[in-house]
Amino acid sequence: MNNSNHKIMPVMMAPRPRPNDRFQLQSWHGYVLAAICVAAGVPAAFAATDPGQAGMFETLLRWMPLLLKGFIFNIVISISAMAVGTLVGAALGLGQISLNPFVQKIAWIVTQFFRNAPWLVLLFFAMFLLPFEVKVFGLTIPLPDWLKAILGLSLPVMANVSEIVRGAIQSLPSGQWEAAESLAFSRTQVLWRIILPQCVKRMLPPWMNLYSILTMATVLASIVGVSEVMTLTGQALAAEGGRSDLLIPFYSFVLLLFFAYCYPIARWTVRLEKKFSVIT
Repeated sequence: MNNSNHKIMPVMMAPRPRPNDRFQLQSWHGYVLAAICVAAGVPAAFAATDPGQAGMFETLLRWMPLLLKGFIFNIVISISAMAVGTLVGAALGLGQISLNPFVQKIAWIVTQFFRNAPWLVLLFFAMFLLPFEVKVFGLTIPLPDWLKAILGLSLPVMANVSEIVRGAIQSLPSGQWEAAESLAFSRTQVLWRIILPQCVKRMLPPWMNLYSILTMATVLASIVGVSEVMTLTGQALAAEGGRSDLLIPFYSFVLLLFFAYCYPIARWTVRLEKKFSVIT
């Protein structure tokens, strides 16, 4: 191990509160912000409309099951893309610390390429360059748009997980490698039995933070026609004749769905960062 292994990666460190700060964000501030967003949409929801049209809340309640179904599809996309990205990214991260210079270089190039590429471009890349179907041993397997969206979103996840794994491993003191090797452990045994078990708790907060970001990014799939919550919201508004008074209630509802799902993850991530913080 080289001297860089002594470095503690910034992503692994918990934010330290500054005692001179007069104002610090608390968990209830997020709920206040959500309440303000809802309150801002209420006047528009009660605005005068055509007497012959259904009320805005009535219309929203009628479309709510469809919108919830679309949001569940967003969650399915995020979980699937996170699973694929984590599996491939973990292998890529281990490749970055390989003793083989060729494997290390290839893993580093792939990581940096996909980590610094726009998510939307990668999504288009997967959507339009992947075939509509593949043939395996004479069997035709279709590749629907939602599957391509999962593969496209898993690419940046893969690159970020690779960096998380590399940073967590290199944040451990190199003395642990040397001590284990002095006890006749092989490099593979040191990695799987000593190093990686310690890295799990260090990787968990940034991994959860990445999942929260990925969940919010799943709305990008609406641009390529995947029937997630934003696509269904647009279709519902079109079915209602493009009523402008429905825009704020419908999109406020979508906003609240993502907030209700992602904010607890963000708070849990902060708690884990404090619990597993690295003292330097």
